[in-house]
Amino acid sequence: MKELTVISGKGGTGKTSITASIASLAEKRVVIDADVDAANLFLTLEHKVVETESFEGGHKAEINPDICTCTGCGECFQRCQFDAISLNFTIDHISCEGCGVCAHFCPADAISFERQICGEKFISTTANGPMVHARLGIAEENSGLLVSQLRQRARQMAKEQHIPLIITDGPPGIGCPVIASVSNADALLIVTEPTLSGMHDMQRVMKLGRQMNAAIYLCINKADLNPEASEKIKEFCGSNNIRFAGEIPFDKAVIESMRMGQSLVTYSDGAASHAVKKVWQNVSSFLGETRDRLI
Repeated sequence: MKELTVISGKGGTGKTSITASIASLAEKRVVIDADVDAANLFLTLEHKVVETESFEGGHKAEINPDICTCTGCGECFQRCQFDAISLNFTIDHISCEGCGVCAHFCPADAISFERQICGEKFISTTANGPMVHARLGIAEENSGLLVSQLRQRARQMAKEQHIPLIITDGPPGIGCPVIASVSNADALLIVTEPTLSGMHDMQRVMKLGRQMNAAIYLCINKADLNPEASEKIKEFCGSNNIRFAGEIPFDKAVIESMRMGQSLVTYSDGAASHAVKKVWQNVSSFLGETRDRLI
């Protein structure tokens, strides 16, 4: 079983659109939407939700004087380092970091410290195999934990159903959920764009990939909008031992495919669609599988 994670150093590079097309080209795979803070892969992959499960994230403290033995001693107020407890002994759940100090030191055991429902996890069916995705609640934390749970579930499904490939649509950037999405992946496909910010952020996410000991591929989206910058990116790949997977031209069909709720390769047979297919051929050849099995 191989794992490919598609990532980008910044948002807006077209990472999810490319992932949706790759997921449509791979005949037997599990696809994961690990961009749980702004999940949108489901918008371009026709699917049917078959399983829903609540996601429990961190703990939150709760004081309810009506049903508990709170004596108003002020111990919790004095010990809270995040100013989450007011003088009338109510807790601001936005300020609460879930450290548990207040519950631990409360002499009356008047503070509950329960895990919170932070979102939902989904298993869906698609034309080419299962999709594992989630929806994190507004302003909720623990996105890294949620990503890890999605990947664990996908690996279990792949093993049970003898599926040889897992494709993950990772979050942008280099934060905690990104680390959770690339850990132990066999290969990373970095999607960048030919701009100064795109090049800068591409280098940051490349360093993260190096630390994870994953093979790194890179493709340039909308490459024809700035040919000079695209050439610099290709030169950078050559001098840094990054496998160049290809370049994708700007194509309005990408926008139209999103409006129609389809992947680009399903909707269009244009230049960008052909370029994405070539990118997938290059990446799948590294993964060590035959084209008949993966494409």
